Amino acid sequence: MKNKKMPIVILAIVVIALISIFVPKLAKDNISSKKSTEVKVGVLQFVTHPALDEIYDGIKEGLADEGYANAKIDFYNAQADQSKVTTMAEQLVDKKDDVLIGIATPTAQALANATSKIPVVMGAVSDPVGAKLVKNIKKPEGNVTGVSDKFPVDKEIELIKEITPNVKKIGILYSSSEDNSKSQVAEFTKVAKEQGYEVTEYAVSSTNDITTTLNVALSKVEAIYVPVDNTIASAFPTVIDLSNAAKIPVFPSVDTMVAQGGLAAVTIDQHNLGVATGKMAAQILKGKKVSELPVEFYNKTTPVFNEETAKILGITLPKEAKEVVADKK
Repeated sequence: MKNKKMPIVILAIVVIALISIFVPKLAKDNISSKKSTEVKVGVLQFVTHPALDEIYDGIKEGLADEGYANAKIDFYNAQADQSKVTTMAEQLVDKKDDVLIGIATPTAQALANATSKIPVVMGAVSDPVGAKLVKNIKKPEGNVTGVSDKFPVDKEIELIKEITPNVKKIGILYSSSEDNSKSQVAEFTKVAKEQGYEVTEYAVSSTNDITTTLNVALSKVEAIYVPVDNTIASAFPTVIDLSNAAKIPVFPSVDTMVAQGGLAAVTIDQHNLGVATGKMAAQILKGKKVSELPVEFYNKTTPVFNEETAKILGITLPKEAKEVVADKK
């Protein structure tokens, strides 16, 4: 009798063992699937512009790569209206999203001011310390971390020297209301002056001032440099029209602005920067604390050139200029 019961006992043990292995795994898979579909991500973009749009596309790709393709994204665009930036940041906080992402410095600042509890991931912030978003980039102490696109001004100045060796006077066109622009202007001015250039700053308070201010600059300088600046970016076609008419080259800071008519730039791939931002947000969704995620400096650069603009200005590009973008004005 005992021998007859033995196979049944063994079978029962095997069944129990299999249940103990697979049931928790199935439960875990269900939880993971549930997490992927139920997480909420709030994204606040400063303005519609090809560079920032590419960052947003990259963010979605980065989230998907980390298993959050089905995350619910609350996407707001302030269209460069500072009052909307503040209001929309508060609205996103009220939605109680699991993580918030600010595309560009003003939106990251607004989100950080609106909450000290919900994690905030900054994307495309050139100077996170200067913007008072973090104090310790290696171990953020508050609720903000993210990916910085600190611009390599030294490489940009080398490019200006290579393409336009006769240029001695450079004008910097930027927005006085953007903290990220101010820090870039200060660094560019310092390095350019060390290289023997005469540098003049031309600040605008809004897009309404660009035409008047730029016309003054074009009468006094031999080249224009534009930092990673959302205000100037939103009206960049106007900058190009006026500069081309004056036969003055414009050296911007992102590839999309070169595609819009800028002569050349040493650029950071905005899409890949967005992917890195999305992946950092995913780490928070998976349970990482902000303090465990150092600010990442995305510094992979590529020189890009606009061949059509070079023809308009009568400038010969270097023979080794490989990254030539199409004019997308």
